[in-house]
Amino acid sequence: MKKHYVNRQRDNSMSWAEDDVQLVPVAWLKVHEEIKPKNRDKLLEMTKKWGGYTKPLIVDKRTGAILDGHHRHSIAVLLGLKRVPAVCVDYLEDDSIQLGVWPACGLDSLTKQEVIAMSLSDEVFPPKTSRHTLPDETPPIFVPLETLAVLPPLTGPDAS
Repeated sequence: MKKHYVNRQRDNSMSWAEDDVQLVPVAWLKVHEEIKPKNRDKLLEMTKKWGGYTKPLIVDKRTGAILDGHHRHSIAVLLGLKRVPAVCVDYLEDDSIQLGVWPACGLDSLTKQEVIAMSLSDEVFPPKTSRHTLPDETPPIFVPLETLAVLPPLTGPDAS
């Protein structure tokens, strides 16, 4: 798996580049929140029309917990994709990733530890519970569905 690097701008804020996006196995990812089927269906049609993914998921690099992109993940599952584009972050240690809750979700607050715990459990929060504020926009990308439908061939240490 390609390593994740975050570029620092002159003002020391984070900036993600296309090189920060890696293709991660769908089977590694863990959801913590339900999706809205109507939103998923609309995005599914657009993804098919585009023929690929145009926005990466944001994922905790230690656990595979999805922080942003539950609908894109559900589309990957529906299409039988093996990989999805993602920016992997150190969720618990990165203070620039802020967590809040959506109004009317039924919770007053939520911690990063609770998000990780939910992703590692067999349960999920209702849709639109966690609200992550990220320090930068994800980079524009295009990864064809054909590329995401297969796992890369396994190679030995000498690339054989």
